[in-house]
Amino acid sequence: MDVLHFFTDFILHVDAHLLELVNAYGMWIYLILFTVVFCETGLVVTPFLPGDSLLFAAGVLAGTGAMGYLPCMGIFLVAGALGDAVNYMIGRHVGPAIFRRETRFIKKEYLIRAHAFYERHGGKAIVLARFVPIVRTFAPFVAGIALMHPYAFLLYNISGCMLWVGGLVSAGFFLGNLPFVRQNFSLIVYAIVLVSVLPVFVGFVKSRLAGRTSSSAAEPASIADAGAELAPDRAGHEGADTAIPKKA
Repeated sequence: MDVLHFFTDFILHVDAHLLELVNAYGMWIYLILFTVVFCETGLVVTPFLPGDSLLFAAGVLAGTGAMGYLPCMGIFLVAGALGDAVNYMIGRHVGPAIFRRETRFIKKEYLIRAHAFYERHGGKAIVLARFVPIVRTFAPFVAGIALMHPYAFLLYNISGCMLWVGGLVSAGFFLGNLPFVRQNFSLIVYAIVLVSVLPVFVGFVKSRLAGRTSSSAAEPASIADAGAELAPDRAGHEGADTAIPKKA
């Protein structure tokens, strides 16, 4: 419970905690920020780490001079793009095995949800997923399982990261010093968290409602069965966006 309380408090009061870290660690704060964003985007076991609110808060602090705007942009861009790339490679090599068996640290529900998101939007899901927590962490992993073409993934990965980092850090940098924003910063962070989590909540509600109205015969017998659908050749998921080769 203490760990849960710590992460909840950090996410909802990221501005105060980030300023404390800047004062305590100085230039080392950039390594801390790199590690958090890299883990949030690159490891399927850490989707709970703050993403959107952290980028916005870093931009706000950069606007006050406590941090550098360009260093923040650079650190987040490298961490986000590298994290997705590592996640993609993990999915490409070990993903099918994880899909087929129960694991202690990875919820298959998130994998199935991310795969459905990927199926609907194709390669553009890598860009769109940047703005959806949890899905942001699992989308590159699923793209790796589906053997999305590496060059196509690289294009979507970098494009999405530039939009995500550039938009949120710049928003914090240019809006953070406005009186309204400074006086209501906590409320704005709450709004960012709410807007970020809302698509996940709506998707969960829709899946629950669909599960109640659909017959059991129309659903996969298990999550493992749903994952097995990816395994035989894992091709054709990308549609017109990319050509997915069979793995050698």
